[in-house]
Amino acid sequence: MSLVTLRTITELRARVGEARGAGAVIGAVPTMGALHAGHGSLIERARAECGCVVVTVFVNPTQFNEPADYTKYPRTLEADLAFCEPRGVDIVFAPSEAEMYSAGAQTFVNVGEVAEFMEGQFRPGHFRGVATVVAKLLHVVAPDRAYFGEKDAQQLAVIRRMVADLNFPVEIVEVATVREPDGLALSSRNARLSPDQRRQAVALYQVLLAARSRILDGERVAGELKHLAAEVIARYPAVRLEYFEVADPIRMAPVENITGPVRLAGAIRLGDVRLIDNLLASG
Repeated sequence: MSLVTLRTITELRARVGEARGAGAVIGAVPTMGALHAGHGSLIERARAECGCVVVTVFVNPTQFNEPADYTKYPRTLEADLAFCEPRGVDIVFAPSEAEMYSAGAQTFVNVGEVAEFMEGQFRPGHFRGVATVVAKLLHVVAPDRAYFGEKDAQQLAVIRRMVADLNFPVEIVEVATVREPDGLALSSRNARLSPDQRRQAVALYQVLLAARSRILDGERVAGELKHLAAEVIARYPAVRLEYFEVADPIRMAPVENITGPVRLAGAIRLGDVRLIDNLLASG
């Protein structure tokens, strides 16, 4: 099957139905476009495991709590199609906002505790938008497997909770974070960094590495790791630390004492660019 670009839910369901009728396992890779090597790792995993790979490209307005961030988010559909074709994608679903959200839509998906902390605190309404659009995409694509990156670990936890609670018949597949040689996690927002900001953007990864190393050395008090994070960030004058948390990896709730595996997670700002990252650490 050569790559096809579809704009409507009706067309998508018909084409996916044909593939399913032919016995193909359906794999979905939901994205907001501006595709990079991180998305490529999701696509490659899906291609290896599925007979039909659907990449969705939709900049979802309901998950942006800052209008300027939504406006500035890159929209590069032609480049995204060129990215998908050599990687063996079968279908790119690139709907309009009107196709995804009917006028006057009043139904949204709210996920509980797992969406309350970290990103949930600093981006009010973000996870409601994420859960709603992912639920809609899972509903219209009806994949057997859906692929998400570990870089957005809390988002992944929210989606897992939603899928379990609402009985979606889909396997959620986690794919490891892809990083630049200096450790910066790949993100569509990286393109908005100035050269100096780009050099300093590695600060968050350095925080995560330092905290994980301290845990391996025996530190068990989350507060001490927060002090460490502040010390590391102070070395990078262009960087503002928005938050750093030591969280339960399933509930995504902050912990005070480390008694097992934890998710180290944080967000930084460089000018008007906001970046997030995380690492898993074992206590």
